[in-house]
Amino acid sequence: MKAIILDKTEILKRYKPIDKHTHKGIQGHALLIGGSYGKIGSICLASKAALKTGCGLVIAFVPKCGYEIVQISIPEVMVLTDVSEKFISNISFDFNPQAIGIGPGIGQEVVTQNAFHEFLRMNKSPLVIDADALNILSLNKSWFSLIKPKTILTPHPKELERLIGKWSSEKEKFDKTIAFSIQYNLVIVMKGAPTYIIDGQTVYENSTGNAALATAGSGDVLTGMITSLLAQSCEPINAAILGVYLHGLTADIALPETGYQSFIASSIISNIGKAYLTLENNDKYQELL
Repeated sequence: MKAIILDKTEILKRYKPIDKHTHKGIQGHALLIGGSYGKIGSICLASKAALKTGCGLVIAFVPKCGYEIVQISIPEVMVLTDVSEKFISNISFDFNPQAIGIGPGIGQEVVTQNAFHEFLRMNKSPLVIDADALNILSLNKSWFSLIKPKTILTPHPKELERLIGKWSSEKEKFDKTIAFSIQYNLVIVMKGAPTYIIDGQTVYENSTGNAALATAGSGDVLTGMITSLLAQSCEPINAAILGVYLHGLTADIALPETGYQSFIASSIISNIGKAYLTLENNDKYQELL
């Protein structure tokens, strides 16, 4: 297997600077679905990351118990609530988001699984699937037939194992993931050190990031970033590539100040702007590219 290294050259092929005449109505409209009692923070992280990655409008869909938490934590994010108090049971909304991210903190309640199935059956928007939404799919593999082509899946190693089965070598892991991507026409973000992105037979290896990213909520932030880029009309593979690259770069930028231990998921969000500046010919950050 030969991977394409995601370095400055590869990223700049895909990055489009923001139009100076743009406005929020054409900067993308993203919907983040997730959260459950005790896990509303995950959807807060994903939603804030979506905004900080450049999306013009972001809506969070959460259980009722998450309403005040999201409204107070991120005043820039709009909130819709489920009919249920503590978990997602009926995903219903009356607008057409340009991209949807689903899964952070969502849990695996039976009613949540049923709601997710109905959502997949009806969904027409570009989609990122993460966290417990992946685990629900692992329990209901016939549902893959409902998923739109080029949907992005973002599993960590254990979630990937649940999706494709165990492997006995790195080669077998990649062979099985490639076959899985081809079978269902999906983009797979294999989170790890390094993170790989698989689109059919094509494999990309990310060049940014460090051990600081091994922290709770890091994946939720990545989901928000990729969903934001999808909503801004990036092709799915480019949204995955740019999101993973920028996500890793935030840790490289912050490390001299935070060290490994004190870097948390919110630190990723705080440094997204600086990561973008490396793509804008900003001399202060060029050495990080």
